[in-house]
Amino acid sequence: MVRDLPPGDAEILDAIAEVARKQLDWHGPVSREMRLLETFDLDSLRQLTLVVEIEDRFRIRLDDRDEASVATVGDLVDTIRRKRAGSAADAC
Repeated sequence: MVRDLPPGDAEILDAIAEVARKQLDWHGPVSREMRLLETFDLDSLRQLTLVVEIEDRFRIRLDDRDEASVATVGDLVDTIRRKRAGSAADAC
């Protein structure tokens, strides 16, 4: 488990790391500062795989604006957190 992060962020970062290992064959550590495209060598198919896995895992929908604003793992964590908070607010 990742330390020194809010509990929700640590959970999200761990899930991204798991997706990277299982779907993108990534074998290194995952940190907020890592650039997604370069680190995970994301071509269009691998990027789609990451998006679909994240959407399924967190029960969220990433739109084109979300994808365009995400450059780092930290950006992805923040986007997932925001989307989850929005989903929880919609459920109330």
